[in-house]
Amino acid sequence: MSRIVKIAAAAYPLDWLEDLDAYRAKLAAWIEEAADCDLLVFPEYGAMELASLGGPLVAGDLEASLHEVARHEAARDALHGELAARHGLHILAASGPHFIGPRPVNRAALFGPQGRIGHQDKQVMTRFEREDWDVVGAAGLRVFDTAVGRLGVLICYDSEFPLLGRALAEAGVEVVLVPSCTDTVAGFNRVRIGAMARALESQCVVVQAPTVGDVDWCPAVDENRGAAAIYAPPDGFWPESGVMAEGLMDVPGWVKAEVDLDLVAESRRNGRVLPFAHWGETVGVRAVE
Repeated sequence: MSRIVKIAAAAYPLDWLEDLDAYRAKLAAWIEEAADCDLLVFPEYGAMELASLGGPLVAGDLEASLHEVARHEAARDALHGELAARHGLHILAASGPHFIGPRPVNRAALFGPQGRIGHQDKQVMTRFEREDWDVVGAAGLRVFDTAVGRLGVLICYDSEFPLLGRALAEAGVEVVLVPSCTDTVAGFNRVRIGAMARALESQCVVVQAPTVGDVDWCPAVDENRGAAAIYAPPDGFWPESGVMAEGLMDVPGWVKAEVDLDLVAESRRNGRVLPFAHWGETVGVRAVE
């Protein structure tokens, strides 16, 4: 019997919020719109809209905005847990800063109908994160065994590094979630190409969920370009383009697709090509002059 999972990827705009009730109402409405799905994916740094709760001066300051968003983490987790339980869903919440020391990591938490399942921290920081914002990496990839498949998370820039995707694939991950936040079309395409490459080489499904739109009150996330999409390996069992579903550039909303998880194993076993199985033939290869 096939394991069919309906996945929704958000192209998510950040809004100015007057209070936590406004955030609760926004998130509840977004999740209600995708309640016909099993797995919902929100973007990287989507939580930064909570910086508005500190007022314009806090939201407009790189350092203060980090602390303001982190201050609301418990309330945000509680809300996602409540909504996941109410609708019987799995939700990857939008990532945001989490302080585990003097500097924050970029953390995305996963929720299921029974509550919080766990989290994934970003592994590799972009130049802006490390040079201007001082957000730090926290090494270590997690695998989540859930009713909607064996999941892994590569946050934005992480998706551009093949060995991170390979580590998840070797751990049996079937669906890789890629929340993203990019301020240029080139940045979006780097993550998009990385996500598609991870789907190709690991013969799995990859879900990209970006932030979209301008946020002139928060310099950390002031420009956001992207389109939500769900990718697969173009190896015979999936669409020839490798694109299961994709939205329009910079247009907010959900992109949805039904995925047969059994096809991941079938692709790895009997695809037109077998890059997952043949990966070992490339290990240790060096160029020579």
